[in-house]
Amino acid sequence: MHSCTKIRCERCRLHAELCLCSEIPRLETRTRVVLLMHAQEINKPSNTGRLAHLCLPNSEIRLRGLRDRTPLDLGGLVEDTHETWLLCLSDRSEPLTPALAASALKPVRLLVPDGNWSQASRLGAKLARDLPPSVRHVRLTAGKPSEYQLRLEHHPDGLATFEAIARTLGLLEGKTVQ
Repeated sequence: MHSCTKIRCERCRLHAELCLCSEIPRLETRTRVVLLMHAQEINKPSNTGRLAHLCLPNSEIRLRGLRDRTPLDLGGLVEDTHETWLLCLSDRSEPLTPALAASALKPVRLLVPDGNWSQASRLGAKLARDLPPSVRHVRLTAGKPSEYQLRLEHHPDGLATFEAIARTLGLLEGKTVQ
């Protein structure tokens, strides 16, 4: 019996012959991106949050939904050195506009729920309750339709994590970063 299992790149998780690691840019940003990733997403080759993390040295991944029931570590997410913004759809979410982005007095720590639409929505609602009131809730305004097909979202307000981060960084740090 022959195995059809293909070898995957350890870094980008794509099949070795499709590896795009040599194409991934390294973007230095003031914004600290914290991906709050569902554990089921970490090894999926279609996980665009992982690709964003590979591009952004000033980013980190925090896993949630682990089998051992370890709660999501929220430590260090709200500190005086940064403004903490949660990218989510909630009753408190403000549209992220150029004026709002320009109003940041400190570097932004951007919290990004990562998972499928249902997982990310549930986490956004939970964080809205659990994080202090000083955390600003922001949402992207409707933009042009996604050009990416790696992970297309069918919800009208949904974007792949990579694209949501890119659009947010475009507002916070300019079109070159986007």
